[in-house]
Amino acid sequence: MAIIRTYRMNEKNELEFREAWFQQFEDDELGQFVINHGTVGHMSKTNEVQDVNTDRADELFAGFAEACAAEGYAEIKEEDQSWVIVQYALKSANGTERDQYLDKKAKEALTGHLAWRGLGTVESSDFGNRKLNIRVLSPAPKLAVAAIKTCIREAKLDFTKMSIGVAPFAELNKLKMAHPMPPKPMSID
Repeated sequence: MAIIRTYRMNEKNELEFREAWFQQFEDDELGQFVINHGTVGHMSKTNEVQDVNTDRADELFAGFAEACAAEGYAEIKEEDQSWVIVQYALKSANGTERDQYLDKKAKEALTGHLAWRGLGTVESSDFGNRKLNIRVLSPAPKLAVAAIKTCIREAKLDFTKMSIGVAPFAELNKLKMAHPMPPKPMSID
């Protein structure tokens, strides 16, 4: 699935996002072209074009990119974003079957919740040193932390056993705890 994700600051100093993707369906030459847009941190609005082939999708992507550039939207480089790490302490070194389930369900819940609000992408997860770490790359880490707390609570995924840390993209060693408060250094190893 190809995707273009762009952002801009509006006149109210709010970060807005616009993204487009083309998704083909299994065993089908046609797919759908989707444009998702809104203010970062709020549920987005979506427009879809159905029954699109790859040539038409390329045309729609080109038009989308041109419109975004004309209206001041641009992609944000990874290095200009922040890591938001969702962490659970584990009872065993490598995690139990229940921990594997938590990893899968938390990633699923966070992927949708954050994406529909322009708050970032779930990049990876791992088990190590009695911890489950889920890594989120976000252009708005403070808003992402609030959204993650809401998402995990609503999904009933051990909210009280979760910690969240934030770090600059290139300085994961400077991870600071953002939940629970007060902020203090946090480790992912």
